[in-house]
This record gives sequence, C-alpha cells and structure tokens, in this order.
Amino acid sequence: MWSTEYQRDINATPETIWRLFSDVPGWKAWNAGIEFIELHGPFKAGTTFTMRPPGQDAFISTLIDVRPNELFIDETKLGDIRVVVEHRIEPIASNQVVVRYRITVEGPDAAEVGAAVSADFPDVLSALSQRAESTH
Repeated sequence: MWSTEYQRDINATPETIWRLFSDVPGWKAWNAGIEFIELHGPFKAGTTFTMRPPGQDAFISTLIDVRPNELFIDETKLGDIRVVVEHRIEPIASNQVVVRYRITVEGPDAAEVGAAVSADFPDVLSALSQRAESTH
C-alpha cells in the first residue's frame, strides 16, 4: 500500500468548492488531466463516472462516499490495483478553506502507480484555487 496527501489553502467557502466538485463535467475547466469525463447519474455514493486523461485510455471510477460541502471519495479499480482518492474541504477561517487530496493505492507497483496518478495534484489544486477565488 502507498499513500500521500496534498493540500492547498483557498480563499473561498466550502459551498464554492463544493459547487466546483459536484459539477463533474466542469472539472475539465480546472483539471488539465481530463480530456473527457462523464457522470453516470447523480453526484452521490454509488454513482460511476468515466474519465479519460489526455492520450490515455478511459477508466471508470465509483463515488464511494459523498458528503456535501465536506468531501467526496472515489475509487478506481484497474486489474489488481485499487486507487482511492479523497477530496476533503475543511473550513479554516471565514471564507477560507483547506482542500486536501489524499490518495491511497493498493496492489502491484503501488508506489509507482500512486506517484504517476498524483503527479498533477499540486497543479490541479492550484487551478481549483484560481477558479474558486475568481468565482467566489
């Protein structure tokens, strides 16, 4: 098993971040690692989505926990590999939050897979911050 976490303070409310998180088709506007994405139902636990990073094959992930204005967790299974990403919103002051992305990978080559999957997380959090602060 391998895991790591990235975080960023953002000048926005939990509700602002949640609007961006729950607008799955809109993720492409602030996540350059998405070429195509489609949510297959409501943004709630049990719903799946298909995502294709640029130049790669598409994969299907499942929302396994969804708590409005607090967090969502998705799980992706690729053969013997299981990738779980937690996206957490924590208020730290009036109109300020810390957003944490925690990734856990289980299976063969977990460290290599995890490092590759999470390599763009700092850039994604930066773009999320810019988007949230410009719409807040």
